Amino acid sequence: MTSTSFALSSATSSLINRRPLANAFVSVSSFSAANCNYNVNVNKRRISCEVAVKSNNSTASVGLESSPSSSASASDDGFDESKIGARVKVKVPLKVYHVPRVPELDLSGMEGVLKQYVGVWKGKKISANLPYKVAFVTEIEGRTVKFFAHLKDDEFDYLD
Repeated sequence: MTSTSFALSSATSSLINRRPLANAFVSVSSFSAANCNYNVNVNKRRISCEVAVKSNNSTASVGLESSPSSSASASDDGFDESKIGARVKVKVPLKVYHVPRVPELDLSGMEGVLKQYVGVWKGKKISANLPYKVAFVTEIEGRTVKFFAHLKDDEFDYLD
């Protein structure tokens, strides 16, 4: 048995045990041994091939190159990435309870720095209730304390 026929038989036998995709109706239009990368280890046998497949609507190439597009960024959500690092001032009465050594702290009128917009995660819009992460620095009991708070866009104004 040649190495090409061994690779083809092991590739087809590994595909037999896999579950078929529910919505994928594809037919193989071509297969070439030149498109295969033979990686045979003693412990694991891997064959990665690029097989041209034809779906009902279009032609696609299946391979490792297909990666999720990062073009769907925060700009789709209406947030400008250049605002990260901007100085902001809290304009509503807002109390937080997670600052060390203080039972509650009123943020109204405090200034901070916008650190992160969390309304987009891995290129997808998520439903974050408080999507803006703001860093504050304040003096508590003679010590400088840095803490973060998540705010809505209508709870602060940009100073820059």
